[in-house]
Amino acid sequence: MNIIRYNPNDFVPSAFSNLVDRFFNETVTRNGGSVFTPRVDVIENETSYEVQLAVPGLNKEDFKIEVNDNFLTVSGERKFTSEKKEKNFHSIETQYGSFSRSFALPDQVDGSKINAKYNNGILELVIPKDEKKILKQTIQVS
Repeated sequence: MNIIRYNPNDFVPSAFSNLVDRFFNETVTRNGGSVFTPRVDVIENETSYEVQLAVPGLNKEDFKIEVNDNFLTVSGERKFTSEKKEKNFHSIETQYGSFSRSFALPDQVDGSKINAKYNNGILELVIPKDEKKILKQTIQVS
């Protein structure tokens, strides 16, 4: 008897929008490909933006983080270790391969002061806002 996770909703989305979301967010690793898209949370507070990528199983040396023309690009690769013959895999759902995510940075951030840390499978980027760049002003009519 094989133990395989069963999810009745795995291939039947409840709404058309879920189907479209799934189409664009699914990885090709299920079909033997080598590219995946990590899940991302973007948070804004008064002093900064935080971008959190869920990329477990990597080392901090595996990431490449670049800022170019107001775009932040995070890329890397999670390599699949050689499959050992004594292990009898029934299901592999962990995502392997290369990934790249890009984010358009707002004008009021300072790209030179971005801070990155990797802890417990989450890559967290803190992008401080530049208080010198004021985007919103109130103009008094005289």
